[in-house]
Amino acid sequence: MKTRSADSISGATIPYWSVGDVTVHRVDEVPLPPPTGSWLLPDATPEVVGQQDWLRPDFADADGILNLSSHSFAFTIGGLRVLVDTGIGNGKTRANPAWHGLHTDYLQRLTAAGYPPESIDLVILTHLHTDHVGWNTREVNGEWVPTFARARYLTSRAERDFWASYDMDEPRRQMFRDSVHPIEDAGLLDLLDIPADGLDIAPGLRLIPTPGHTPGHLAVQLSSGGTTALITGDCIHHPVQLPHPEISSCVDIDPAQSEATRRAVLASLAGTEVLVLGSHFPPPTAGRVTGRAELYELTPVPAHHQVSA
Repeated sequence: MKTRSADSISGATIPYWSVGDVTVHRVDEVPLPPPTGSWLLPDATPEVVGQQDWLRPDFADADGILNLSSHSFAFTIGGLRVLVDTGIGNGKTRANPAWHGLHTDYLQRLTAAGYPPESIDLVILTHLHTDHVGWNTREVNGEWVPTFARARYLTSRAERDFWASYDMDEPRRQMFRDSVHPIEDAGLLDLLDIPADGLDIAPGLRLIPTPGHTPGHLAVQLSSGGTTALITGDCIHHPVQLPHPEISSCVDIDPAQSEATRRAVLASLAGTEVLVLGSHFPPPTAGRVTGRAELYELTPVPAHHQVSA
């Protein structure tokens, strides 16, 4: 995929949802290729997917193949301009061919949404996986430098400590070299101790521990005007996990903990007006959890669309 110029992004439509007075923008990077679903969630077979008519056509195709997406969320809350997760990134050396050497217009889309890189105050990293940290940095004169140079990057201390003692393979070491170490070396990464009931980091902005996919995984809760939204990160990869919370990702560090977390999160959301924003959910991306345990569904909430200048 070739990078489009900043001029060519003008007139693009940027999807957003209103959470009280907060406008949450989805900043698209790339749709993930069809084989991603069967690799990531191997138990979500076409037969399992086919039992849930509501997944089609948005969340799965007619053959039961899952649709997934890489995107970020950007919003302003408590006077802070916030970006949640930073996708795969451009020009990175990656073992996954679908992620290797990307050239997308992500930064132009972020700017079109009203969030040029230099305007970001906080970057929240739900966890330190390759497809959530890539735009932490960009290449300048052969060096990886922080993309959001005036922002503080936040993640949980439990997350960073886990990877510090983990026996990484070379692809993961490469990801840390190009996307994590540069922000650490620049003194921009803040590690937070997150209590079991969560941590408020700004008015209306709370980090919720959701371990299992990784030990320090976080979800992000927004509250404004009596309404609430939850950005899932990877504690829920895809809506097929609502009726099947036992389906875990092949890259979950602790699948049993991941399932327990997912069940607890879904139980807390079911029947409420909380807007769920899935970090890998394809359009329509957002919805509310309806039904009851083992029969949960996602009732979509369509986005509004902002046309960039």
